[in-house]
Amino acid sequence: MPYLSQMLGKPVVDAQGERIGSISDLAISTGEVFPRITSLAFKGPGRTPFMISWRKYVGTFDEEGITLSVDAPDIRFSYLQPDEVLLARDLMDRQIVDTQGMKVVRVNDLKLSQSGNQLRLLGAEVGTRGILRGIHPLLERFMLSLSKVLHKPLDEHLIAWNYMDLLDRDLSEVQLSVTHRRLDELHPADVADILEQLDPQQRASVFKHLDEAHLSDAVSEMVDDVQAEFLDDLDDATAAQVISNMDPDDAADIVRDLSYEKAETLLRLIGVEDATEIRRLLGYKDGTAGGMMTTQFVAVPEKSTVRETIDVLRGLDEDHPTVHYVYALDDDGRLVGVLSMRTLVLSADDAVLEDIMYTEVISAPPDETEDEVVEDIFKYDIPAMPVVDENGGLLGIVTTEDAWDAIEEEVINEKNHPKPLKVVGALAATIVGLTVYTIVLVEIFKMTGLPTL
Repeated sequence: MPYLSQMLGKPVVDAQGERIGSISDLAISTGEVFPRITSLAFKGPGRTPFMISWRKYVGTFDEEGITLSVDAPDIRFSYLQPDEVLLARDLMDRQIVDTQGMKVVRVNDLKLSQSGNQLRLLGAEVGTRGILRGIHPLLERFMLSLSKVLHKPLDEHLIAWNYMDLLDRDLSEVQLSVTHRRLDELHPADVADILEQLDPQQRASVFKHLDEAHLSDAVSEMVDDVQAEFLDDLDDATAAQVISNMDPDDAADIVRDLSYEKAETLLRLIGVEDATEIRRLLGYKDGTAGGMMTTQFVAVPEKSTVRETIDVLRGLDEDHPTVHYVYALDDDGRLVGVLSMRTLVLSADDAVLEDIMYTEVISAPPDETEDEVVEDIFKYDIPAMPVVDENGGLLGIVTTEDAWDAIEEEVINEKNHPKPLKVVGALAATIVGLTVYTIVLVEIFKMTGLPTL
């Protein structure tokens, strides 16, 4: 997770990889609950200050710096707008007070939330870690390691942006307690990014600003571990409401990660129909086609006409997932054909589905592995793959969105649980680093005359 202090001074290069300066500041517009970075300020040759639009020109960024999406000659510079403030210049080292009036503190660093190539200001770090990081990131890491050895936690102390107010009235245009823009105006994925990075108490405060539908959408976008943790922090009635507002496959994935007692409590509190659907999905093993499929699809008898099928589509609920295909079933409920939306729209109203449907259907059994399903979806370039039982009965569908979710989960798991060799290497590096730091600290104590342990 990037902090402002970690970005300042990092190089800025153009699309050709030519260095054109170093990051000096980031600007935000104060009209959002968790405002996006709107401008990039950097120092060019001769330490000349420049400012450019983040959205127009920033291509990628990481711990190494920022790469622009255009060549240097194509950059058009801009100026700070009336509703913008610079993070380092206007907020760092300022005194702030949260809106509850608990205490006055100083901004030691600013935490940012990353989503793709977009950055948002999440809040202010007001604890010791922000000070240590500002001196040098390695010092923060060393003190974290030392605190673990001494069993004295060195926690992050973050105050969310929308719970702060500025004491310095010389900057009267900066209003940190933003109320005129609702949190539910953000995309659920952005809200999920924000909620994942807050502690439980802050998380509970933020989600109060979301209605039930937006909260459920945001929870669906969270990573698995955080989803379960988040629901555990909610009271049972609220958690059950969140689950009931979700798509059955998303709800089943979350319930699967809960303790048995919590899962049973929530399933008893939601509607019988929803609970039955979720329990059915829980019957399939995780990591299989059955475990990743959704049961929200459109299936009609093969004898139906195009007009009758379109009437079924028009009768779907507003929140029904996007329909890519209509599946045709025979009299015994077996999947016998599939029709795209294009086929339905271009066919005559009185055309019968069995005469126009595509019968060479690519499907998967419920016990097929997740990897095999994902591979087939991308191999055959299909938006959704039906899952059928041994008799050909349609059980559900796996969409490209489900496939991407599986890939994302695998990437996250690899990141959080690296191979043993990587773990051993990292552990060895940590031990060496701690040894070096210990030697350095002992020498510093000797030079200053302070007692050593």
